Amino acid sequence: MAKLILAIDDDKLMHHIIEESLAGFCKVIHAKNGEDGIRQANKYNPDIILLDVEMPGMSGYEVCQSIKQNKATTDIPVMFLSSKVGQAERIKGFSVGGADYILKPFNAQELMARIKILYQYRQQCAALQHDIARANKTAEMAMIESGDMGRIMRFVCQSYHADNLELLSEYFLGFFTPLHLNVVVVFWQNKQGIFYSQETGVCPLEQQLLMQHKNTDRFVDIGHSTIINYPNISLLIKNMPVDTPTLYGRYKDLFPHILEITNEKVATIQQHQYRLMHDNELTTAFTDIVAQLKNQNAMQSNAITQLTEQLEQLQLLMQTPKDLSATQLNEQITQLSYTSQQLVATTNDLAFIKHQLKTTTQKRNDLITRSHTSNQQTKLEPASENNDIELF
Repeated sequence: MAKLILAIDDDKLMHHIIEESLAGFCKVIHAKNGEDGIRQANKYNPDIILLDVEMPGMSGYEVCQSIKQNKATTDIPVMFLSSKVGQAERIKGFSVGGADYILKPFNAQELMARIKILYQYRQQCAALQHDIARANKTAEMAMIESGDMGRIMRFVCQSYHADNLELLSEYFLGFFTPLHLNVVVVFWQNKQGIFYSQETGVCPLEQQLLMQHKNTDRFVDIGHSTIINYPNISLLIKNMPVDTPTLYGRYKDLFPHILEITNEKVATIQQHQYRLMHDNELTTAFTDIVAQLKNQNAMQSNAITQLTEQLEQLQLLMQTPKDLSATQLNEQITQLSYTSQQLVATTNDLAFIKHQLKTTTQKRNDLITRSHTSNQQTKLEPASENNDIELF
């Protein structure tokens, strides 16, 4: 089934460019202004909406806000089309519910690539809907717990058994479900982000915002959203109750606890994965060395056997020198020379294998030392004072 794209723009030339760019890739319907676009969105429920920012009448931001406030169209990803490059425009687009932002002029390949990402994003959102029931069950269990610290202790017990980021994210996101907060979490590994969310996918703008603010303040408020940053984890709360100071303050007191716990757990998982990766590498290296040793031992044994037989043959011939021709002697010497070269080659190969074994053993010792040092530091480091907790 072809993707259905709704293009909302007051510029006829832009409609022509979009139609030409997406010809054969998807079906495009057109709206000349914001009001017409809202009607078309309600009528056709397109897969993606391409929305101009600056239009007569309703602006693109107002149109997007209206679409997101309508239950029938709220799930449709909106990509803003704009010639403005500033970050403020992107943030404003995100604040009203936009999922992506593309600069004019754009080429066909870029537009198609971005549409593919948004289409996958919407499919991901739809696929995750069946997880709502499980999330609700988790919420009911969590609500039985008494108070915020009870929920934190429950999360600590759950996360203790999490040995991978996917399972850790499931427990982490479950913490926020009874609070009716829509959140996105990103775990930072090797300078790359691994994103997870609750009931929906993670749209490109959300990924961009988290990456842009990774190395900024611990708390970053963007409209009704808040980003909380730790070295190994960042959290985006998309519906932070900023208009309710008491609840807002409670959350800013509470969340650093769970984020600090999760930050340390992510580091532990990373260390475990690092050790596991190097353990596998060392196992492979030792297995290869054993195979080489077996092969070289067989080759050396074969060469020694040949040399022994050749020496015995030469000795027999030397016992009857009158029957020994120059040709036979040369043949025997040639064979002995070749076998001697084989022995020298196997000796050199064994020296190289010895070097490999020494290097691999050193890597293993370094890994053990690093693991021991890491464990000692964990034992010696005092519990950090949480200066990020704000009291209201």
